Amino acid sequence: MNFDRNTILGFVLMMVLLFGYIFFTNRQQVALEKEKKRAADSVAKIQAAQKKVIDTTQAKKDAVQQQAASNQLAAGGFSGAAAEEITIVENQLMKIGFTNKGGFPKYVELKNFKKYDSAGVVLGGEGHVISYNVNTGTNQSASTSQLNFTPSGIEKKGDAQIIRFTSADSTGKSIEHIFTVKDSDYLINWDVQLKGAGQLLTQGLLNINWDIVTHQQESDLKYEKGQSNIGYYEDGAYDFAAAGTGDNQKFGDKTKWIGVKQQFFNTSFLSANGMSSAEAQWTVPTEEQDSLKQVLTTKTTFRYNLSGAADAKLPLQLYYGPNDYHILKKYENGLQGHVQLGYGIFAFVKYINRFVVMPVFDFFRQYIGSIGIVIMLLTFFIRLVISPLTYSSYLSGAKMRVLKPDIEELKKKFGDDQQAMSMEQMKLFRQAGVNPLGGCIPALLQIPIFFALYSFFNANIALRGEDFLWAKDLSAYDSIAHLPFSIPFYGDHVSLFTITATITSFLISVYNMQTTPTQDNPVMKYMIYFFPIMLLFIFNSLPSALTWYYTVSNVVTLGLQFFIQKFIISDEKIHAKIQANKKKPVTKSKWQEKLEQIQNANQQSAQKVKGMQNKGNKK
Repeated sequence: MNFDRNTILGFVLMMVLLFGYIFFTNRQQVALEKEKKRAADSVAKIQAAQKKVIDTTQAKKDAVQQQAASNQLAAGGFSGAAAEEITIVENQLMKIGFTNKGGFPKYVELKNFKKYDSAGVVLGGEGHVISYNVNTGTNQSASTSQLNFTPSGIEKKGDAQIIRFTSADSTGKSIEHIFTVKDSDYLINWDVQLKGAGQLLTQGLLNINWDIVTHQQESDLKYEKGQSNIGYYEDGAYDFAAAGTGDNQKFGDKTKWIGVKQQFFNTSFLSANGMSSAEAQWTVPTEEQDSLKQVLTTKTTFRYNLSGAADAKLPLQLYYGPNDYHILKKYENGLQGHVQLGYGIFAFVKYINRFVVMPVFDFFRQYIGSIGIVIMLLTFFIRLVISPLTYSSYLSGAKMRVLKPDIEELKKKFGDDQQAMSMEQMKLFRQAGVNPLGGCIPALLQIPIFFALYSFFNANIALRGEDFLWAKDLSAYDSIAHLPFSIPFYGDHVSLFTITATITSFLISVYNMQTTPTQDNPVMKYMIYFFPIMLLFIFNSLPSALTWYYTVSNVVTLGLQFFIQKFIISDEKIHAKIQANKKKPVTKSKWQEKLEQIQNANQQSAQKVKGMQNKGNKK
């Protein structure tokens, strides 16, 4: 058989086509198999997920049934709680969800407040349980959270709503929780009535366990944790234990109430007639647990001695609401202590806030809608009040400025003899009628005002959610930029009000350097520049209301400095007065005379020592 070129080429083309067909067919087959496997896997995953849901649902159902069976077993003659049922009671301020499992307020929603994500503010909820143990049979006890409480209908009585939750056994013993909710009130009256208390309680002791998890309400969880604590009223005075990282504390029989305080809300447990003792334990979630959006987890036990009576009644109260000073003050039980207007070494500034800052703030707020403008007017008022101190400080600075040439002459005269220099300088100040501390004292007197406002802006719920300029919430820091990283001691955001406060503080420092005598101490020279830089780190996470106040205050300070030094204080007149004072006879106080005697004695001793050293050197 002869194969010419065309025949061979035809065979080659046919082989190429054949192998190409086989290749692409096989490839399609592989792809088809993969698709079939993927579809089968998807179906398997769906079926597994469905099975998991079914298994989870069944597990939950089994758990509920097991819990119900356990509750019924522990309940003895009482009815064990099965499925949870919520009964709603509302007034003008809050919506209360009472649970049948224990007969207590499971959660309280505050109608007039929203949290950081615009959802309603809810206190209590998941993790909130109020319970105590009772004897349900022979050598048998149960927590009231295991018992089923039957709610009554809501009874209207004047401006209040009354609801009763009752759990009873066949022998006549019963537990009744009576709640009274007034129309415009955050305080709930709770009466615990035990029929057959002698049998229900062991030795008449009632231990109420209060477990509560407080959830994040504000935008800055870290700052909210820092502002949270365990507050209490003991022996006629308010006090608190800082949240920290967690702790525990015991309380005596003079304790009237214990509350879990967040930045702007609190949940408090009050005993009208006191208690035998109490103990609280709390933990603070770590940063790794911040996804839970929890602030504090608290477990508190209140102990009451109800022995001696067949039946017993215990009057209690529960507060779920805002840390509003005016609201809390009206209860006359110390709850207003939750609004911390001053504490620690600066506890005294609370009086400045109560009697000055707060009334002025409330006055302006009556007529002005913008809280930012109210803060500005408050700043003007404070600057007006302290203007005599400001003038005194500037006048002292001007006197020191006028005396600068005389001080320079003394430095040249005495050289390194600091003791003699000091004596002559003090003499110069007395002759001129100048107090060297005259500029420091007014500044020191303004420190309490700053700390008063720091406490006020941190605690004032009126600032919460109020926007001004670029700040969305004056009770939290303003942020114009979010950083992709966190700077130590600064944070991961940029606060513009902090920047304006820092810049204006820097301008004040520069202005003071230009108008006051140059400091010989290089540390002091740079300190006035270092301080504004410190503010940048200190203020960045503080409420924007405070940094806005500081900005306005600095601007007013700059204006006052310029005006006073330009139009009121005259260096020529001060110089003339100082020269006149130098000519007057100087009367020394006994203290000044004693001080001079000591200085002279020290100077003489120093001269003797120097003389002896010189003799030794000559030898």
